[in-house]
Amino acid sequence: MTAPQIVWFRRDLRLADQPALCAAAAAGPVIPVFVLDDEGAGERRMGAASRWWLHHSLASLDAALGRHRSKMVLRRGRAEDVLARLAEQTGAASVHAIRHYEPWWQAAEEALAKTVDLQLHDGNYLLPPGAVTTGSGDPYKIYTPFAKAARQQLPARDPFDEPALANPDDWPDGDDLADWTLLPTRPDWATGFAKAWKVGESAAHERLDAFADQVSDYGEARNLPSQDGSSRLSPHLHFGEISPVQVWDRLSRHGGEGADTFRGELLWRDYAQNVICQFPRYPEESYRDYSSGLWRNPDRGHLIAEDLEAWQQGRTGYPIVDAGMRQLWVTGWMHNRVRMIAASFLVKHLLIDWRHGEQWFWDCLVDADYSNNGVNWQWISGTGVDSNMFSRIMAPLTQSEKFDAAGYIREWVPELADLSDEQIHDPEGMFRPAGYPEKIIGHKEARERALAAWREVK
Repeated sequence: MTAPQIVWFRRDLRLADQPALCAAAAAGPVIPVFVLDDEGAGERRMGAASRWWLHHSLASLDAALGRHRSKMVLRRGRAEDVLARLAEQTGAASVHAIRHYEPWWQAAEEALAKTVDLQLHDGNYLLPPGAVTTGSGDPYKIYTPFAKAARQQLPARDPFDEPALANPDDWPDGDDLADWTLLPTRPDWATGFAKAWKVGESAAHERLDAFADQVSDYGEARNLPSQDGSSRLSPHLHFGEISPVQVWDRLSRHGGEGADTFRGELLWRDYAQNVICQFPRYPEESYRDYSSGLWRNPDRGHLIAEDLEAWQQGRTGYPIVDAGMRQLWVTGWMHNRVRMIAASFLVKHLLIDWRHGEQWFWDCLVDADYSNNGVNWQWISGTGVDSNMFSRIMAPLTQSEKFDAAGYIREWVPELADLSDEQIHDPEGMFRPAGYPEKIIGHKEARERALAAWREVK
């Protein structure tokens, strides 16, 4: 019988439009494998929220493989070592995988390629990183020219159908998913996750279909947190339950500003990966490094640590910020407009280093993505290769009114639910209910402090 082919799944947990799976299926019997490699990832091991999603996504993919009388083989350990042993044990001719660009995955791919026939395929992005370059052949650093050049190459291809799978004569042993304890035990902090999300490839396509029906309104609705105007595709895209090529193809049937705006956000995802390829440690190292005098870091005093904790817990006294941080804790996700407001508040109102926010989001987001998370935080902090100026300070109270966040605040800050639309954005004085905190710092005071710190380090 033809030698089996191993498919190494990572953030590509789908059967359709999965180039590595298609190539392996065309070459012989397929052994699907997922390796939980906390050792190789080191400090970038998946956060708690991502692990919750991973558990359910793997369970869903295993059930889908069951339609082919196939299954997912689960192993735990350093990926390159686990896969090399598995290839020897099964007599696999090749290991197929979709390319990943995070530093720890690049190191694993390089090491694995020394011991097995590793076949790498593109499939996590609209275009392979490095495909979009300037006239001189250099990678772009700024989003706008990157996106303009990328659009000229899109669509690069059509999505692939789900392949038929042949199975090996013998299956290697694998771990039991439950033994990985990816889910919380006691207390179970993820009860809100299950209410907010359906996980898996089928759920991703259901979500895309629902979003496509309302995408014409997306240009405006995406900024209104009280409306369900977001795509909510980000965790499905992050875990590869649906590919960006599939999303682009589906939305190509829809004209108008809304669909075009969302296509621009898919391109931002490609752009963020393009940045990581140029600067692999971007989520840890500022591109434009400021003097340590700018940040009030928590290790410099307990009052600063208390400010960070108040932000994490949604107890800043700014309802739009608190609503976002509480939504994040309960659902593992936050509305994109509110993400910008909450992130800006941390780095500019509180003058706390953006990396503390990036780490909190890494642990709490179900869509925590190495490139997107790092690029977005450096954009808001003004430290990035392409970023907002630090001196542009978002006013959370104004943003809350402008984008009609009253309903959103009532949902996530229930102690303010009885206030009127006029009062709820800034419940000062007699309108502030007992139990809701006073502002951690006034907006005017925070703005003046931030600008003074900026002038000093500039």
